[in-house]
Amino acid sequence: MSTADETGFEPATGDGPPLPGIPKERAGSVRTAYEGMLQIRRLTNAQHPEPEAVPAPWELHRSARAVALALEAAGLPPSAVDASGRRVALGYRVSQGEAPGSVRVEWLGPPGSGAAHDEEESLPRCALVLRRLGWTALLYRGPRRRRFLEVEPPAGQPRAGGA
Repeated sequence: MSTADETGFEPATGDGPPLPGIPKERAGSVRTAYEGMLQIRRLTNAQHPEPEAVPAPWELHRSARAVALALEAAGLPPSAVDASGRRVALGYRVSQGEAPGSVRVEWLGPPGSGAAHDEEESLPRCALVLRRLGWTALLYRGPRRRRFLEVEPPAGQPRAGGA
């Protein structure tokens, strides 16, 4: 997405440092990047009856970034890690999925944070945000019965390698 690339903005994936609250400048950057994403959708999906409801081609090539931007713009909290890699905040974590172009969304937090309990309510909220934007978000159970979302482009759209 050119807007994010030019400004150096990176959406929170849940693997970065903690965000101190939501600083005004960060909130502004998120809003600008999200509005840019919607504008790109309007321009590239002009033939679709609801152009904002279908991921743009750039999103298919950078699916983890697009999903992270959607979740952060919706006001969902990202998880975070400290300098040693220890998880220090409760929230979503976005990473590449196992299939090309797919994305995995987990609800993680530090030990004792209640992340395993919170994921039952929080992951469906994440799925709702993503489905409204045209993504297919399926809820699964993984190891230790932990839930996660597998997010894919809508049926009929090509998958990309997604970086």
